[in-house]
Amino acid sequence: MAATIYGPSFRQASTCEPILRALPQWFGIEAVIVQYTREIDTLPTFVAEVDGRPMGFLALKRHTPSAAEIYVMGVRPETRRQGLGRALVGQAETYLRAERVEYLQVKTLGPSHPDLNYAQTRAFYTALGFRPLEEFRQIWNEQNPCLLMVKHYG
Repeated sequence: MAATIYGPSFRQASTCEPILRALPQWFGIEAVIVQYTREIDTLPTFVAEVDGRPMGFLALKRHTPSAAEIYVMGVRPETRRQGLGRALVGQAETYLRAERVEYLQVKTLGPSHPDLNYAQTRAFYTALGFRPLEEFRQIWNEQNPCLLMVKHYG
């Protein structure tokens, strides 16, 4: 599949929202979709297109001069496991290295929760070199433990 990755650019909420809504296994809470959509417009965002159609995106949040976060990322179900997520992360990493960022983090549902979709998410990030740092129950809530994963560029 030939994909084109654009970005980083801002004001991509209208492009990304339909992708979030196509992934209810990960983004099934309306308030969360609204929050992500609001923030995406202010964040550097990469968009993956296939045949001119947006099929995935990744938004970054900078926390310090040396650290950033994959704030939210999604790939439409019909194009999952075809390299779009890997390509989006690769483009984001190229951008962050040029910005002299040393650490990239991502937050995802922790392994103490039995959700199989998020087990796939953790495996994806592990395959890209992210390492689990710590699981927190205070970030989201007791029923949704947050796993912080990090990658160091050094």
